[in-house]
Amino acid sequence: MKKVAIIYTVRPVLETFPELLEEVVGEKLKIFNLLDDFLASDPGETGIFSKENHNRLFNDCKSCELTGADIIVVTCSTLTPAVQLIRPFIKVPIVAIDDAMTEKAVRIGSRIKVIATAASTIKPTVAKLQQEASLAGVQVSIDAEDNEAAYTAMKRKDLTTHDRLVLEQITKVKDYDCIVLAQASMGHLRAEAEKLANIPVLASPRLCCEQVKQLLAKETV
Repeated sequence: MKKVAIIYTVRPVLETFPELLEEVVGEKLKIFNLLDDFLASDPGETGIFSKENHNRLFNDCKSCELTGADIIVVTCSTLTPAVQLIRPFIKVPIVAIDDAMTEKAVRIGSRIKVIATAASTIKPTVAKLQQEASLAGVQVSIDAEDNEAAYTAMKRKDLTTHDRLVLEQITKVKDYDCIVLAQASMGHLRAEAEKLANIPVLASPRLCCEQVKQLLAKETV
């Protein structure tokens, strides 16, 4: 049985991602879950992802490596820049939640709207989009905004309010080629958001799972 270790920073993603991953991969997996909510809450309070948090994430990834996992998945976009630095020091592939999403977004069009709930995710997501655009040889214009009220609602487990606030924000988006939902915790809103916006809306969870499926297939070749 293939083994996947997954790092989370918010519980709603922990509660939904493993089932989605097995659905997309199409087989039963041995999944190890690690929840470290400090890695989201601390940058949210301080506005920076500190050296201490880099070390903390490295230790989390090392713990996942020691499970014997075939792949490690980090499900928080705030952590993506740190993931890129940590990869060379971990023996198994590490997939960042927004790798596939940002790669796809820059190929859809040049005008990209980023919707985040946590403000700490905006800078990493914009940076990742710019990086992917450079790799693809295209130019993009990126506008990003957060929705702290929605993030606060999610933290108090009021997902009804969270969803309503995010969708209200989506209805105000005009004149863009696509919308990027920066948090994996917004993934379940993708289809409804796309209907409201009438442009492509990208969410990371399913795209990430498809990337994991491809990597696992390579592991068995």
